[in-house]
Amino acid sequence: MEGIEHKYVEVNGLKLHVAETGNGNSPVVVFLHGFPEIWYSWRHQMIAVARAGYRAIAPDFRGYGLSGQPPQPEKTTFLDLTNDILALLDALNISKVFLIGKDFGSFIVSQFVNLYEEKVSGFIVMGVPFLPPKPLQFKQGIPEGFYISRFAEPGRAEADFGRLDAKTVVRNIYILFSRSELPIANENQEIMDIVQPSTPLPPWFSEEDLTAYGALYENSGFRTAMQVPYRSLHEELNITDPTVHVPALFIKGEKDYFLKFPGIEDYISGGLLKSLVPNLQIVNLPEGTHFVQEQLPDEVNPLVLEFLNKNSKPQ
Repeated sequence: MEGIEHKYVEVNGLKLHVAETGNGNSPVVVFLHGFPEIWYSWRHQMIAVARAGYRAIAPDFRGYGLSGQPPQPEKTTFLDLTNDILALLDALNISKVFLIGKDFGSFIVSQFVNLYEEKVSGFIVMGVPFLPPKPLQFKQGIPEGFYISRFAEPGRAEADFGRLDAKTVVRNIYILFSRSELPIANENQEIMDIVQPSTPLPPWFSEEDLTAYGALYENSGFRTAMQVPYRSLHEELNITDPTVHVPALFIKGEKDYFLKFPGIEDYISGGLLKSLVPNLQIVNLPEGTHFVQEQLPDEVNPLVLEFLNKNSKPQ
């Protein structure tokens, strides 16, 4: 892909795969993916920020894509991933960054800013807003077939996914997560069975994209991906004040199914989010789904560049 280079960086005893493009002396933007994403999900944004004079870095988290597998995937935590990003910055001699996160990558952004705010020039989150570092409480009242409940059950997703190849698993999840309804299976149905084989991909997601994702997950499998995020949502950091003061932007797709999680809309619009991130700007994209950065790059990229340019000056 245009100007994107790939390398491996040793962090915390593992080799992280890192995609990178742009000027090595410019302000650095680190992109943190969600699930079922990978570094590739930032392809449009990486090229855009590099053209604008920034240095773009997108790692695969440990156990994802081309990065090394942790020795005990079932013991991996969000904090492990956060510490990997810290170690990555140290290994690359980067003292300050802009962070951009999507989905559970936004969890890592939130955790990183809470722990190392002095290293962050600003952050952008999509799909999931900034969240304080405490266990999420959103499953009350949601049926047993809710995908997070199913994925959190040890062995169930592995059995469900194991009937299919990695490419088909990614295909089905992209279709499910690009809808505006919460993915919920019937009592005697598995998550993969919600999507019919004849269901088309979202129009903005090509067969070429699917092949790229499929190859990356064929390499890594889903063992670590089920642990973080789905089986690690109970984690809690001992942070007494989760308020952060760096500039921040939340790009929110109005058709994102995540907004239907119990309590999320109230958290975003009721004042709590703004109280935790006083310098936060929220931008709504009316047609945006959970994958706004891939679905609407022509709308997302100008917002990203405006934020970066406002809060830094590329050298």
